[in-house]
Amino acid sequence: MNTSCVEGLRGMFAGHHQRRIIAGRVLRLGALVTLATALLSACTATRFAYNQAPTLTYWWIDRHVDLNEAQATTTRADVGAFFQWHRRQELPVYADLLRQWQTMAVDKISATQACAQFEDIRMRLDRSAAETVEPLARLALKLSPEQLENLKQQQAKSNEDFEKDFLRGSPEQRLRKRLDKAVERSESFYGTLSNEQRDLLRGLLQQSPFDPQRTQAERLRRQADLLQTVRDAQAAPTKAEQLVREHIGRIRQSPAPGYHAYNEELVRAGCAQLTTLHNSTTPEQRAKAVTALKGYENDLRTLSARR
Repeated sequence: MNTSCVEGLRGMFAGHHQRRIIAGRVLRLGALVTLATALLSACTATRFAYNQAPTLTYWWIDRHVDLNEAQATTTRADVGAFFQWHRRQELPVYADLLRQWQTMAVDKISATQACAQFEDIRMRLDRSAAETVEPLARLALKLSPEQLENLKQQQAKSNEDFEKDFLRGSPEQRLRKRLDKAVERSESFYGTLSNEQRDLLRGLLQQSPFDPQRTQAERLRRQADLLQTVRDAQAAPTKAEQLVREHIGRIRQSPAPGYHAYNEELVRAGCAQLTTLHNSTTPEQRAKAVTALKGYENDLRTLSARR
């Protein structure tokens, strides 16, 4: 799991779950629906967004591979079936987690507690990813060379966006951009941060082990891995599901030397950052957090009750 998962957990606490995850961090069919769900089940307009998730996910796939009519029909059905499963099986679990977080939010928390919650989220995402294997393998077998070329072009656009966000400008400019986003996420959850809390966030970001060049290299590896997985599946259709499952596994734990250790370091740093900021908040800010979490819990329970 890459750094988007750490920021995803922070986003669940912070009140809007990184709308750019799908477009910017997930250029791989194996995790698309999973992370679309993580995005849409926790954004500000929760009920509306989740109800639109099947359509938005279909559009994402269509933009990346330009589906033909037959593929479109099958993909719409597969995406719809996934979200029916997710609404019934997963949303109640997320709602229970949100209830736990309301209790946690009123007090100080430790990095160990935060990482335990992160592991719960990671486990749920793994479960959702497993549900996508069969339909994604089915789609992979139907993609034409022209559609794979379209996917490569969309990957290149995503790489340009990542470069713009994380690799361009001076170190100070890049830090300022990351700080602005971190403040926005945090204030959408806790309310206005004090100058001291902003300075605290800045210091935490400066100390972060996040390496955008290393992360970009891993993105490129995953993109190439996806294209090769599709080709391998088409060459051995009976092994398509196994190949897709293995591709997802290489997203979960990269084969690149040292990357898994780097990613786990990012997770630990993310947990420490989250708890350090939370523990700096006032009773009033924590009360806002509890209110936000309760609102999300209510939304997810309403959504899960709808069939």
